[in-house]
Amino acid sequence: MAHATVFSFGQKDVLQEYVEIGLASNLVVKQRTVALENALNVLKQAKYLYIPTLDFQMLYTTAQGGRQIGLPVGDMLNPVYTTLNQMMGSNAFPMIENQNINFLPKNYYDARVRLAVPIINMDIVNNKRIVDKQLAIQENEVEIYQRELVKDIKTSYYNYLSVLKGIEVKQNALDLALTGKRNNEKLVEAGKGLHAYVLRSETEVAQIESDIIALQGQLKSLKNYFNLLLNRDQNEEIVVAQDERIIPFNMINQPSVDKREEIESLNHAIDLREDIVRFNKQTLLPKLNGFADLGSQAEQMKFNDKSVYYMVGLQLNIPIFNGFKTNLKIKEAKNNVEIAQLQKEYVENQLSVSLAKSYNDAMTAKQKYEASLKQLEMAETYHRLIEKGYAAGVNTYIETVDARAQLSNAKLNVNVQYYQFLSALANLEREAATYELPNLIKENN
Repeated sequence: MAHATVFSFGQKDVLQEYVEIGLASNLVVKQRTVALENALNVLKQAKYLYIPTLDFQMLYTTAQGGRQIGLPVGDMLNPVYTTLNQMMGSNAFPMIENQNINFLPKNYYDARVRLAVPIINMDIVNNKRIVDKQLAIQENEVEIYQRELVKDIKTSYYNYLSVLKGIEVKQNALDLALTGKRNNEKLVEAGKGLHAYVLRSETEVAQIESDIIALQGQLKSLKNYFNLLLNRDQNEEIVVAQDERIIPFNMINQPSVDKREEIESLNHAIDLREDIVRFNKQTLLPKLNGFADLGSQAEQMKFNDKSVYYMVGLQLNIPIFNGFKTNLKIKEAKNNVEIAQLQKEYVENQLSVSLAKSYNDAMTAKQKYEASLKQLEMAETYHRLIEKGYAAGVNTYIETVDARAQLSNAKLNVNVQYYQFLSALANLEREAATYELPNLIKENN
């Protein structure tokens, strides 16, 4: 794309305040900001996966029946005890019975505090990278909507002012038409005028009044929409900045779409897919975790120095073979990287064309506004000449009506072209992403 010159313009403080109100209170912005906070929490969770965890775990079981093991302690020890009792002449060693021990413990507990820590685990590292890219993409989505909201607030404000000024122009035209109507009525009463001119002036007055009613209805709709963008009551009045008809702007050379959040999101998407490729390549790396237990286990809920224990250990997992699934995943991930790169190139071309069009639209709007000023100047001159000629009896009343209509239309056209120029600048500002968004999201980070 050939580089062009872009307007970066500043507006009145009133409009800037409205933009800030909209960015802070718009319902869609709030909704997306809350969703972004959730994504930020996911990132924090990913960061904490390497922090050791401490858990209290307890197991309680009781059972009856099941497999048993017989211990013939009576058969083994009773002959010995009998011999000893005979030799000692006493019953110091009583007879014991054979024992059956259940495999399933009865009234058994195992309570422990476990400290677990990952030592080698690339899944955690890659997962954190992926979540980080996903958060950046979601943050860009919020900023994209914010830029659209800024443009909508500005253009709707300009449309409102355009219609408001249009009503003012029409009201001035109505005052002139009513003055002409009264003059014609006086001339008819004096026997020097024509009744047809009175009828013509009444038609002119009725047409202008109809135009004012239509503009007032349009103005109400624009006010409702503007307040909707700001999440305010629909009937709340809109403050109008003093219109000096000055277009302040600074020239910025070599604009590009590099600042667009869409491009930044696509860059993150490419990086994310490359991380997935790396992640799939590292699935065969070993994972090593460590743990330490301090607890107590016994039957009959006993707790003493014999039930207390500690245990430390390492757990190593080395993948050996998974049926070539890893190779297929790597190939799929590489294809996704290529798809993302092609998508970025396509979007860059689209945005560049859109930026060039918005620049051309702004330049065209500027030229049309300048041309409308010249037309207004000629209409004002023509109106003054016709009014003087009518007062001198040189021109007809129909010519004065035509001159007033031309003047009114010229004023309306200047008004329309002025605010269309401002709207074109607002759109150009959006396409070039030059508006400085508030750092609300990053402050939360």
